[in-house]
Amino acid sequence: MDIRQLEYFLAIVDHGGFNRAASALYLSQPSLSQSVRALERDLGSDLFHRIGRRAVLTEAGRALIEPARAAVRGLETARASVAAVRELRSGRLDVAAMPSQAIEPLTSMIRSFHDRHPEVSVAIEAAFTSRDVVDMVRTGAAELGLLAASGPLPDKEVVVRPVGEQRFVLLAPPGGPFASQEAVSCEELAGQRLIVGQRGTGMRAYVDGLLERGIAFRVAAETEHRVAILPLVLAGVGLAVVTESWRTTAERIGVRVLDIEPETKLGIALVSRRGLLSPAAAAFLECAA
Repeated sequence: MDIRQLEYFLAIVDHGGFNRAASALYLSQPSLSQSVRALERDLGSDLFHRIGRRAVLTEAGRALIEPARAAVRGLETARASVAAVRELRSGRLDVAAMPSQAIEPLTSMIRSFHDRHPEVSVAIEAAFTSRDVVDMVRTGAAELGLLAASGPLPDKEVVVRPVGEQRFVLLAPPGGPFASQEAVSCEELAGQRLIVGQRGTGMRAYVDGLLERGIAFRVAAETEHRVAILPLVLAGVGLAVVTESWRTTAERIGVRVLDIEPETKLGIALVSRRGLLSPAAAAFLECAA
């Protein structure tokens, strides 16, 4: 049984016979009859009594009308739903993003995307390292990913589209260390109490690099929860090295943001699986570009 056979069956019912249904469907009458015969064989029951040129529904035929209409309506709904997604009138796009990049540039990317396609929702999936992002995109947990890397961008397993760079900055409480400065040298971080992220993150790689260069500091707190960084800094627990994506949010709540010299940057990239992209993902990449 296929949906076309059900459509043919309903056409015979609605038009009152095979000839009229065949004309309405632009089919030959023998082709229509053959299709209905195949449907009857599949169901194991006659659907019509053939009386001359008349077709009278059997009991089985009457029983089929309602489920046949439901099946045809269901297919029409499915086609409309797929078309809506294809034409970006509905749907959802899953994007895996590292925490700092989820602030920026992802916020601006989503705003641009929603300006053009307001009916498509974007689901942001949490990923704490660039490896997490690549794995989520590679396995299909997310269609797109936004990551940051201090070295070469990981392009062996996914398609990589660089979208910019972000420099590292220092967050400090008002009235705390470096209160009269707008910038600090990395050497000035020696002896300071720092709030650090988990291994595998860009902010952790930066401070680990300081230790390798002999710039010793004290770890005041280590956190996997990026939302804890600003409250910890405001409370005077320590300073934090983050990317400049935090700048606007930090300054709004009174945290001081200082440039770190020499300037060190992370490369930011959107990544996708190799192969055909969904219409929403393709449109998102276009907006981000």
